[in-house]
Amino acid sequence: MASHTQKSASSLLVIIAFATVYLVWGSTYFFIKMAVDGFPPFLLGALRFFTAGALLLIWCAIKGEQIFVKRNIIHAIASGFLLLVIGNGAVIWVEQTLPSAMVAIMVSSPPIWFVLLDKPNWGTNFKSKSTLFGLVIGFVGVILLFSEQIEGMFGPSTGPSKLPGMLLLVLGTLGWASGSLYSKHYNTKGSVSVNTAWQMLAAGVVFIPSSFFHHEVQNFNWHTIPMHSWYALLYLIIFGSIAAFSAYVWLLQVRPATQVGTYAYVNPVIAVILGVLFAHEGVTLLQVGGLVIILGSVLLINLSKYRKEKQVKPELAESIS
Repeated sequence: MASHTQKSASSLLVIIAFATVYLVWGSTYFFIKMAVDGFPPFLLGALRFFTAGALLLIWCAIKGEQIFVKRNIIHAIASGFLLLVIGNGAVIWVEQTLPSAMVAIMVSSPPIWFVLLDKPNWGTNFKSKSTLFGLVIGFVGVILLFSEQIEGMFGPSTGPSKLPGMLLLVLGTLGWASGSLYSKHYNTKGSVSVNTAWQMLAAGVVFIPSSFFHHEVQNFNWHTIPMHSWYALLYLIIFGSIAAFSAYVWLLQVRPATQVGTYAYVNPVIAVILGVLFAHEGVTLLQVGGLVIILGSVLLINLSKYRKEKQVKPELAESIS
């Protein structure tokens, strides 16, 4: 049965976890782009998530945590598939052809999907005018992001269309939002670290046969991998997966999903800065405009929740005094 209880946590730990998710995940788009220079996408996913999951599970075993709980493993596999195979897998695949800055801008929409897919909170979310207005504004921003590619379909072609990759990213963001909500509402009593480890291991196991099916492993030459791709893979394993993903899963247990989804405020900005400065990627004014509109919609969606929190705190203070 779904659990809708929200655990308590210290403010300092919440701040540290949010900072980790905001800053580290903002940089992972740049490092994924570096990694796919040397690794094919499915093999990259297999190496990243299986290694990170195995290391985290070993650490949990050393600490004496309970690892093999059937119910927890089943839930972890389901959420891991949605989050990491569908959500992150789409990002890895499209970064073969799309600039990391553009990918980061495209995946800034999960907070919109959080509201639409979070059925247990529909009654609350859809009563808020700011939330409804934020949804409308958000979809305008998404349409704006697609406008250049749609225009290109009806005009003279200047290169391969980016539209398939962009549509795949939309599917990926839907998978990510679905997995996040599943992880929140069907949370288990097990350790967050253990559940996170099983999520990553499950994703790694799915990526392994996918890599063989696409003949990535059979045709792969390990000697041709540039060092910057190895460094990027190491960064993605340690910081992007073990540190940031663990922080994200933990935050889903202690904070509202829509609030956790505000990583979309910061991630695209950091990714665009890194892409432009170090990868010399170009970003159009239309894409920046779409990003600003989407981030504005995220602010509106969360505005009512921020107001409620401010109202609740004085009430608690009065009851204590």
